[in-house]
Amino acid sequence: MIIIYHTTTPIQGYTSIMSFIKARKKIVSSTIVSSLSLVAGASFAQDTTTLSTIDAHAAIETPSTPSYTTAKSANSKYVAPLINTPKSVDVISQKLLQDTNSNSLTQALQNTPGITLAAGEGGTPFTDIPYIRGYSAQSSIYVDGVKNATSQNRDMFDVEQVEVTKGSSSALSGGGGAGGSINLITKQAHAGDQYEGTIAGGTANYRHISLDANKDFGDGMAGRVVIMGHQNDKPGEKNGAEYNRVGIAPSFTFGLGTPTRGTLSYYYLQSDDLPDAGIPFPVTGGAPYAVAKGTYYGWRNRDFDRRQNQVGTFKLEHDFTDSLNLSNTFTYNRSTTNYIATNPDDSSGNIAKYGTIFRRAVSRISDTNAYSDQMALSGKFNTGNIKHNFSTGADWSYQSTNMGIYSFNGFNPSTGLDIQDQSHNIINGKGESCQYSSYGYCTTLYNPTPYDSYSDTATAVKGYSTTRSRSVGLYALDSIEFSSQWLLNLGLRWDKFNTDVKYNYPLTLRGVQYSAGQRYASDTDFFSYQAGLIYKPTENGSIYTSFATSANPVGVDQGDGSDSITTNNQANDLKPEEARTYEIGTKWNILNNKANVTAAVFRTEKQNTRIQVDTTGYANVGTSRVNGFELGLTGDLTDKWNIATGYSYLDSKLTRASAYDAKSLAGQGKALPFVSKNSATLWSTYKITSKFIIGAGAQYNDKSVVSYLANSNTPKYVPAYTVYNAMFKYKVTDNVNLQLNINNLTDKLYFSNAHYHYAMQADGRNAVLAINFKY
Repeated sequence: MIIIYHTTTPIQGYTSIMSFIKARKKIVSSTIVSSLSLVAGASFAQDTTTLSTIDAHAAIETPSTPSYTTAKSANSKYVAPLINTPKSVDVISQKLLQDTNSNSLTQALQNTPGITLAAGEGGTPFTDIPYIRGYSAQSSIYVDGVKNATSQNRDMFDVEQVEVTKGSSSALSGGGGAGGSINLITKQAHAGDQYEGTIAGGTANYRHISLDANKDFGDGMAGRVVIMGHQNDKPGEKNGAEYNRVGIAPSFTFGLGTPTRGTLSYYYLQSDDLPDAGIPFPVTGGAPYAVAKGTYYGWRNRDFDRRQNQVGTFKLEHDFTDSLNLSNTFTYNRSTTNYIATNPDDSSGNIAKYGTIFRRAVSRISDTNAYSDQMALSGKFNTGNIKHNFSTGADWSYQSTNMGIYSFNGFNPSTGLDIQDQSHNIINGKGESCQYSSYGYCTTLYNPTPYDSYSDTATAVKGYSTTRSRSVGLYALDSIEFSSQWLLNLGLRWDKFNTDVKYNYPLTLRGVQYSAGQRYASDTDFFSYQAGLIYKPTENGSIYTSFATSANPVGVDQGDGSDSITTNNQANDLKPEEARTYEIGTKWNILNNKANVTAAVFRTEKQNTRIQVDTTGYANVGTSRVNGFELGLTGDLTDKWNIATGYSYLDSKLTRASAYDAKSLAGQGKALPFVSKNSATLWSTYKITSKFIIGAGAQYNDKSVVSYLANSNTPKYVPAYTVYNAMFKYKVTDNVNLQLNINNLTDKLYFSNAHYHYAMQADGRNAVLAINFKY
């Protein structure tokens, strides 16, 4: 019998690319030295100028004094300022990212309420898995408005700001999550010379450098390059997880200040981590096992997580008049994932039987190539006394993913591959049993040994399936101003989505057998729409009501989650999942537009969720809903006091589940998984003197269910938590400051994200001291 794991040894040739990890300390150090020499030489060779605003044609207008507030989205599909947009949109600004030292997307999203984080394993990969208002947004992550949902852990080194749209929004973005979407706005070349960066060190072997140089060459041309090197151990874990990555993002712009402009940019991120293993849940349900803080179940002689992500973009735009603009954006994305990770799994009850935990291996080898093109015509016009701000366009995309895993004891393609064995390894015919500890797969619950010897040989099984997706979309968006008090926001989008999966080996997946060359395809089209009515009692305030829909077609996750095609039933019979959001809200710019206050009450309904109804069959019969409200306050309360705070209340319910799935049925009528009923975020800074600033913040998340158990009233859940952070900043000169961030001040043990087998302990108390400079 072939024993299959989500495990691997390094792909041949990949070790040469990823060898930086073997000398990661040298690489980070040499990067710091060489880059500083380059940037410092450039900065002092020029007359230094502090940039007040990015070019008027660029995506983001940056105020001369950085702020937490943002008046207008950088996404051109938002055809009105945010105060006149009938939808909840949270913008995490560059200043907030810097003040909180948020280096990853997961850290950035902790600055907005109503978002929880899930974890992956093999079928659902280790990647960014945010849940917005109760629904997964894993396949609804965008970069500059272009879908970027491939499996990856995103870094913020090339991100100007993060825009979180809450509520159904397929009219803006196409097929995707019901609860909302995330758009990362990247840093682009602009007019004016500017050089800035950060060099940081801290506890848990933290080392980080980020350098950002923009050069204005004149004649409408500018170049910019952002580089990053990072490493750290997981705070609070001894001999545990490690994180190492490097990145570079150059861009070149021509035609600045002219009607015709173009930008060519490239993004490269490479990481080589030792992944965290998490803390297992008891097989009987409840919170994760109460083990010591920093307990690590990984297998250091086996585990690794190596990834690359590359994005190349060319954008060309032309202003016909001051009121009419045509743009086209072409993007190529290449993403590779290669990991073995340990999943501490007690689903077979080994702890009760033998007092040990089974270290199940999960793995993935994926290679994705994606192409997309977006053309948009935007501007404004009048029909009589009625004003229109509009955007209309078309886009297409193609994405191909080769999926692979790793097997032990060899793989014979003519015999076949049993994918099910990845989740249920068979050890001497005893399943995931720790009865035979000599095999080395088990360790103690309270004192795990990460350096156990490892003798099995992992063999790469590359490309056992190939998934291809093609989409075409047409959209029209319009903000109609009838008077200074009444506006109407309308949006309509049509999408045609085609996806197919081909199995390249004979294999068995979840009890279904596939032959080599077997192929399934799904071809569907759907409409999405939105409408919102805005009343403005004053120029700086708005009250709105809105309705919007979303659609989630089969295969939209490209094999990264539960939407994959595995049967003819899924390919031919299933419609796109549909959701709709009703929202009433208000937005106010206060204190001379230096701050804004928002409030919204909403209901999201998901009508036809795909659920399994028998051994191989699925049907669009699941339903759920989330009722809630949100409050937010962001901006400058005084010239010295900044704040970004919010609260979210989510009352979720699974209204119809599957009688075939006992776990799903156990959750019927109860709260949805990965939903915190109450969540709140707070970050505030105060300028004590002209040189000294202090900051403090807190994050609260209510208890959230991870998985329901059949015939049990005790689900697996993550307990509620509150964590506190602080920041101290000292201005050394007009161009240099020192910044100290201390996170998790009380060193609280809590869990940041989870999967139904395990939950991830969050970072323990840690401190980072940084030198920030800007010329």
